[in-house]
Amino acid sequence: MGISERKARERDERERRIVVTARAIAEREGWAAVTIRRLADEIEYSQPVLYSHFQNRDEIVGAVALEGFGELAELLGDARRPASTPAEQAQDVACTYLDFAFERPALYDAMFVLPTGLRFARSDTPAQLRATFGAMLAVIAPFADEATAETETETFWAALHGLAQLERHGRIRPAFRAIRLALLVEMISGGGH
Repeated sequence: MGISERKARERDERERRIVVTARAIAEREGWAAVTIRRLADEIEYSQPVLYSHFQNRDEIVGAVALEGFGELAELLGDARRPASTPAEQAQDVACTYLDFAFERPALYDAMFVLPTGLRFARSDTPAQLRATFGAMLAVIAPFADEATAETETETFWAALHGLAQLERHGRIRPAFRAIRLALLVEMISGGGH
C-alpha cells in the first residue's frame, strides 16, 4: 500500500469515527449535545481536524442521515415478504418505517428533521435516499398509475412521517397505531386503482 492510499484510508477512518461518535452522542443525549468542540474532545482530534472533514455540524448530521437512509432502505426492502399480497407488503413497510422512527429517534431526526444539506428528488440525490424511496415506491406501484406512482409514494411517505412525528411527540394515541396504519393502507390500496 502506497503512502497516498494509506493517507486516504486514515482519512476515511477519521471521518467514520467522527460520524459514529456524533451518532452515539445524539442517541445518548440528543442532537443539542453534538457540537464540533464536543466531538473533538470525545475523539481526541483537534477542531481543525474535524473541520478538514466536515465544514460544519450540518454536514456531520448529513453524514449520519446518509447512514440512516442506507439502514432504512435495507429494512424496508427486507420487510416485503414475496408471498404476501401487495396490501400486506405496504402494511409491512409502513410498520417497519414507524418502528425505525421509534427505535432510532436521534437517527430519524438527523434524516428528517435537522438541517443536512441533503437533496431529495434531484439528479444529485444520494443513492441511499433513492434506495429508500425505491423501497416505498415498490409497495405503492401496484396501486398507482404509472404517471402518479412517485407522487403517491411521496404522499405515503409524508403520511408515515406525519404519523411518526405526531406519535413521537405525544400528539396522537400510540394504542391506535395499528388501526391508523390499516386505514392508510386501505386508502392507498382501495382508492379506486
